[in-house]
Amino acid sequence: MTNDERLAIIEKSSQQVSRGIFFSTIIIVASFLPVFLLTGQEGKLFHPLAYTKTFILLIDAVLAVTLAPVLLSFFMKGKFKTEEQNPINRGLERVYAPLINWCLTWRKTTIAINLLLLAISIPLLLSLGTEFMPPLDEGSILFMPITQPDVSNTEVKRILQVQDRIIMQVPEVKGVLGKAGRASTATDNAPLSMIETIIQLKPRSDWRAGMTKAKLIEELNGKLQIPGVVNGWTQPIINRINMLSTGIRTDVGVKVYGQQLDTIYQVSQRVRAALTGVPGVQDLYVDPITGGKYLQIDLKRDQLARYGLTVDQVNEVVEMAIGGAPVASTVEGRRRFAIGVRLAEDFRNSLPALGRIPIQTTAYGPVPLSAVASLRFENGPPMINSENAQLRGAVLFNVRGRDLGGTVSEAMKKVQSMQGKLPAGYYLEWSGQYENLISSQRTLLFILPIVLVVIFGCLYFAFHSVREALLSLVTIPFALIGGAYMVYFYGVHLSVAVAVGFIALFGLAVETGVIMVIYLNDAMQQLVARKGNSSETITKQDLRDAVFHGAAKRLRPKLMTVSVALFGLVPVLWATGTGSDVMLPIVLPMIGGVFTSSTHILLVTPLIFLMTKEYELRKFGKLDVLAVTH
Repeated sequence: MTNDERLAIIEKSSQQVSRGIFFSTIIIVASFLPVFLLTGQEGKLFHPLAYTKTFILLIDAVLAVTLAPVLLSFFMKGKFKTEEQNPINRGLERVYAPLINWCLTWRKTTIAINLLLLAISIPLLLSLGTEFMPPLDEGSILFMPITQPDVSNTEVKRILQVQDRIIMQVPEVKGVLGKAGRASTATDNAPLSMIETIIQLKPRSDWRAGMTKAKLIEELNGKLQIPGVVNGWTQPIINRINMLSTGIRTDVGVKVYGQQLDTIYQVSQRVRAALTGVPGVQDLYVDPITGGKYLQIDLKRDQLARYGLTVDQVNEVVEMAIGGAPVASTVEGRRRFAIGVRLAEDFRNSLPALGRIPIQTTAYGPVPLSAVASLRFENGPPMINSENAQLRGAVLFNVRGRDLGGTVSEAMKKVQSMQGKLPAGYYLEWSGQYENLISSQRTLLFILPIVLVVIFGCLYFAFHSVREALLSLVTIPFALIGGAYMVYFYGVHLSVAVAVGFIALFGLAVETGVIMVIYLNDAMQQLVARKGNSSETITKQDLRDAVFHGAAKRLRPKLMTVSVALFGLVPVLWATGTGSDVMLPIVLPMIGGVFTSSTHILLVTPLIFLMTKEYELRKFGKLDVLAVTH
């Protein structure tokens, strides 16, 4: 073979597959573009993946039709062997030939088996639980117990210390850092009754055999049952995200809106009673609306007049003695600190002690505060929350041991069946992660049809034939079969991550189908060139032999296309560490879907192609042969 003959063969082969390779790569890019429509948490998580994949494949599509033929001209030299001389090809064809012959012979059985598998996969998908995002293991635990709203500083400090000592007794715990009350910033409005304890964990290699994070939380929760304290378990990062995005510090919250705090509290208690016992509902409690203690000081104006005091004089003493007043400032380096003065805690920790606070008069000397005022404690709201110009309460709970969507659906039915109706002007709103779940589901329902339309458009531009585009597009439903089975048997809930995996799968499934259609049409071209394009010269056996040749004699490039995808994805199944629990739901539908779609393409697509060509030959007397070159 001369150099010119070799280059001519490479050029002809490149022209044969370049359009299909280019557009199949573009299809993968286009199928991933709708991921950019995701917003919120899911958008921030998956946009980097979409950008990376898009830019890589765009460059790959250009290189496939420009650089790849040039590299072939450099490296494909020397003596070439036929496909029959390659032992790998012979082994693959020895396995594949009986299978494809069986499928071409038993047509109805083959199609029925595929349709049955597809029909079974749909109930499997519908039976799966739903969640917003797979829980990312942050490597630590956030323990958020809630005490009574009128808890004192001394008591909450004691509870915090007791809890930390109990937590440190667990072998998997590396360290504990607890905080009660709000930090010195206006962005943290945590009341004194809310404790936040970050639990740092040791590496997994140091854990007890068989211990998981879920079992660890269950063990800690059993040891930390303190009267008057409602436990809550989450993770530091997701907790902050929930609080900033929805105002709810747990997975799910039922917001109760109204005009009167007492009525809101009563409705919240009814909601809590309805949710008690729902499977999956954990850490259930009502956000305290009442129960706060307020010191009420009522001045006796007749006594003020008797001692010659004014209201402002008494208020100044009370402010300085109880709340403290700045008297000076100190400079330490470049920082300036205010110096405040107030009575020591022992002189203001009870009503009798407060009543003995001296007030200086001009004529009678110092008199106790109780002489000119009456002191008492009154109940009131520990914190007032409002949204949309309405007062708000909340019933909060986490979801463990069950999917988020199923838990909330059952919880909604329980709440709707509550005895009695809500008072006029009061209503409920479900928030937290469930709010994000509903938003993402609406977005995905809008995205998926766009994906299919984009893929179909790319296929049409690749083949310039609606029929051939539909033939390649029909592989997508059968790709769902393997994806559904993989997700189901791994016990993964449907989430945004799983949906992104299916979106990526659509492009991969179509890619192999495009390669198969190219080679089947190439076989038709060779048949027409050999026997002419007429029903008088072409028999059904000729069509069958040509389809078999197009499917079996080009087996290696099709299997290479599938293998590259599988070999790149399978290692994720055994990946460990931070982020692997989010990557697994993406990869599972892709692995299962690529496997079943490739099986469908190798066995069923040739059958459908053969039946289509037989119909054309029977009705029109000739074949509609698609050009597979530029």
